Amino acid sequence: MTSSPASGPPEQPAAGHRSPGGDRGADGLRALDQRLDAIARQPFRAKFHLRGRDRATAELKGPATVRWHAYDLIAKRLAPAEPYKDGSQTPYRGHPVFVAQHATATCCRTCLQRWHGIPKGRELTRTEHLYVVRVICRWIAREMADDAYSGQDPCRADPDHEIS
Repeated sequence: MTSSPASGPPEQPAAGHRSPGGDRGADGLRALDQRLDAIARQPFRAKFHLRGRDRATAELKGPATVRWHAYDLIAKRLAPAEPYKDGSQTPYRGHPVFVAQHATATCCRTCLQRWHGIPKGRELTRTEHLYVVRVICRWIAREMADDAYSGQDPCRADPDHEIS
C-alpha cells in the first residue's frame, strides 16, 4: 500500500463543520449519517447510487477489501496537497469507491473543503484521510443495506487487517 499522509494535529475545519475523524461510536455514526443526508439532498449528489458492475464489485469484494481500496485510492488521488487534475480526477464509475466519492462530496479537494471543512492546499492528515475513508464506506454500506454489508460496521477495518 502507499504511505499514509503526514501525521500531526488536524487543521481547524471551516465554520459550522466538526473536525473529521474524532466521531466514533453511536453519536459519531449519527453525525456522519446526518452529514450524508444533507449532502444527498443536493440534486447532483442525489443521483448517485451503486448499480450494475459497481454494485457487483462491492458485493464480490466485501467491506474489508473495499475499505482498503478506498484507503489506497484516497492516498493516491485526494490526500496530496495538490492532487493531479484536482476537480476531474475521480471517474464517475468503474469502482464503488468512485461512485461513493461523488455521492459524498469527497471527489476533489474543493468538495472536501466545502462539504467536510477540510482545507485545500495541504496534504490530508492521517485523521482526515481515515475520516474520508469512513465517509465513503458508510455511504457504500447504506447503499448495500440489504446485501453482504448488513450487520457489519463498514467504517472499521477488519480487525485482522487494521489500517495503520
